[in-house]
Amino acid sequence: MSTKASITGGERHHLYFEELLSEHPKSVFLEITSPSEFRVTKETYKGSSTDNLVVEIPSETMDEIAIAWIKQRGLQGALGGPVGAEFGGPECPYD
Repeated sequence: MSTKASITGGERHHLYFEELLSEHPKSVFLEITSPSEFRVTKETYKGSSTDNLVVEIPSETMDEIAIAWIKQRGLQGALGGPVGAEFGGPECPYD
């Protein structure tokens, strides 16, 4: 059995992973409600096919999602950001 563990969510988006009892999550899921534009295409080349999903996401929403993901994964240092108790860092008592 699994449950959704939210990373970030808003009126029109939800980024989450499915939490299983004894496993570390390997994937993340992004739900976009009423996107302005989306398309699903299938391309075939030399007998091999590829499915593509393109979704329009407002810049502000993508910023929210990206920041939440960086915090969730502890990637601040990989981007040159604060890594300790500095403001914006993962150990900072202020968000």
